[in-house]
Amino acid sequence: MNQTPLKALIIDDEPLAHMVILEYVKDVSFIEIVGQCNLATEAISFLQNQAVDLLFLDINMPKIKGLDFLRTLKNPPLAIITSAYQAYALESFELDVCDYLLKPFRFDRFLKAVNKAQEMHQLRQGSITSELPKKEMDTTLFIKADKRLINVDLSEIYYFESYGNYVKVWLRDQFHLTPRTLTSFVEQVPENDFYRIHKSFLIHRKYIDYVEGNFLLMKNGKQLPIGKNHRSDFKQFLK
Repeated sequence: MNQTPLKALIIDDEPLAHMVILEYVKDVSFIEIVGQCNLATEAISFLQNQAVDLLFLDINMPKIKGLDFLRTLKNPPLAIITSAYQAYALESFELDVCDYLLKPFRFDRFLKAVNKAQEMHQLRQGSITSELPKKEMDTTLFIKADKRLINVDLSEIYYFESYGNYVKVWLRDQFHLTPRTLTSFVEQVPENDFYRIHKSFLIHRKYIDYVEGNFLLMKNGKQLPIGKNHRSDFKQFLK
């Protein structure tokens, strides 16, 4: 069955980078370039009028850096970082990017990245189009780990931790490592029970021991940070 192509936007201040991506996309049927921006500031205006599924995003650009731009988006599209600098890789994956392409990159590496983006898009769509509202969702969650699908009781999950291209699903004193994004879990678990307190952490409210300042202590002894952008809403969540 033919699938609708992912609508993609290139954001890069180097014309050569645009040319390379446009050339590579000619051989990828599931990606459609719907726009090109030289600066992140241009992309802000573009995204106000055009929804996209995927960003090809450079980091070092004038006015607003790529990662800073990504942080400004309330519901960011999937993103593939295209950068000449390796130093930003860890910071990028903390923002749940699909992949990090180090310039110059070959077509085979590009294809691996967009394949990953397509898989993540399908996961998102599967969550969005679920017939059951969150409050009526199943009480268990199937997690792919160690080449198995493990059925985990949602009530036993203490928190989720973003870990590069993976997520650690923490139970009391152990975790399952699964190749998913933290955002995909945010969209799947009951919103009355779980809250994203940080770009890297999604916690279960019943396992909070106490909150102090910008941190909280879970009942398994783990101290977790509360992100600056999440503090106000988190207080409302606890009421």
